[in-house]
Amino acid sequence: MQLQNGRPENTDGRLDKEIRVYDFLDKLGVEYQRVDHEAAMTMEACEAIDRVLGDDTAICKNLFLCNRQETDFYLLLMPGDKPFKTKNLSAQIGSVRLSFAKPEYMEKYLDITPGSVSVLGLMNDHEKKVQLLIDEDVLKDPYFGCHPCINTSSLKFSTKDFTDKIIPALDHPPITVKLPLPEEQA
Repeated sequence: MQLQNGRPENTDGRLDKEIRVYDFLDKLGVEYQRVDHEAAMTMEACEAIDRVLGDDTAICKNLFLCNRQETDFYLLLMPGDKPFKTKNLSAQIGSVRLSFAKPEYMEKYLDITPGSVSVLGLMNDHEKKVQLLIDEDVLKDPYFGCHPCINTSSLKFSTKDFTDKIIPALDHPPITVKLPLPEEQA
């Protein structure tokens, strides 16, 4: 595994949704690096990938959530080392009874399958059904890492490009949340 600059030279065998991500980033003028790897389904599997991306890169959990009625959907970006407890988030966003959304909603709104959840999937949410939530600690590192809507590649770009170019282009204004660290939850 090694970092490559920009999109793959050969796109044979790559999914359309992955190519759309590269087109989106290129159109915005975002410089990015890419590492291709085996499917990464868990945060643990991402540890080797994280080492390739570098210590200065925020690698986050991407949780696709919904309310009990399955009418409100949320994409939460949070540091991988923070535990997730719904009560800590529910109070901040005014939505009780949060749970993980069903995979069919993930595919319907973000064109993503479980294990490939990425903030870049919001480019596929034309109906604006998903609210972006970002834990404030995610934005502290100089670089941001995520999948290009498929979990066999990972991307790295500057957090400044993420906040100044990508988020505005996704047209999903985020709500910033603060989730407690483990020692703060006692």
